[in-house]
Amino acid sequence: MKQNCWEAKNCGRQPGGAKAHEGVCPVATEHRLHGVHEGRNAGRSCWIVAGSMCGNKKQGDFSNKFGNCMTCPFFTQVRDEEGGRYQMAVSLLARIQ
Repeated sequence: MKQNCWEAKNCGRQPGGAKAHEGVCPVATEHRLHGVHEGRNAGRSCWIVAGSMCGNKKQGDFSNKFGNCMTCPFFTQVRDEEGGRYQMAVSLLARIQ
């Protein structure tokens, strides 16, 4: 079964998670990306969502964070698992704007 980012990183910021009381990550609730790369909400396209809580720190918008996301082991995992089914950022951004 493919993991969502909050599962792979064990961050606890999904609804009902161990750290949800500190703030739920918008990735876990972004329904417009539900199903992308077989993820729940934006769980397998977290690099698209502004304000994600990666590393216990609120991230900026896509243009400010994508460079860091490209070096993230989870991003690499998703890209490798999806292979030819990997959806490019530009098509995903269009879904949330």
